[in-house]
Amino acid sequence: MNPPEAYAHIILPLFIFFARICDVSLGTIRIILVSKGYKNQATIISFIEIFIWIIVISRIIQHMDEWLNYFAYAGGFAAGNYVGMLIEERMTLGYELIRIITRISPNNLIAALRQEGFGITVLKGNGMEGDVGVIYVIIQRSHLKRVRELINQNNPQALYTIEDIRYVSQPIFYRDKIRKKHRPLFVKK
Repeated sequence: MNPPEAYAHIILPLFIFFARICDVSLGTIRIILVSKGYKNQATIISFIEIFIWIIVISRIIQHMDEWLNYFAYAGGFAAGNYVGMLIEERMTLGYELIRIITRISPNNLIAALRQEGFGITVLKGNGMEGDVGVIYVIIQRSHLKRVRELINQNNPQALYTIEDIRYVSQPIFYRDKIRKKHRPLFVKK
């Protein structure tokens, strides 16, 4: 295979494939940053993203007769979505609201969350099958894994939902291993 053929059939399709992974992944990150209000960072990433895209599309137009480039473009787009989602899972930007609803006494879970230093709000509620405890926890996203572990350890039957929060009016304080005495929400009679 001579150099022009190697370029057209191997190097260019690989370049297109990996460049598309980069620009689509950057697009995913940009969308996350925009949704969380990081304007400056999203602006910089959008410039890099579209710059890569322009280079890729210009190469495809220059070599329109090479059908392998079209597959590389589509494959890079698909792989870029996957890589972008992997990156998004590992990004710990912003805050999360965890809403925990439990039919059994939430006292152990409440104590565990407070012992780990998480600020929580606890409410009594009434569900379809009787009294429930409702626990709200607003955390930095980096603490999500630990809170989920505490829920599964202390109240594995609890229903919980997790929502992204765009804006928090006051700083979220995470107190490392504080111990405070709180009155139990549900007292056995």
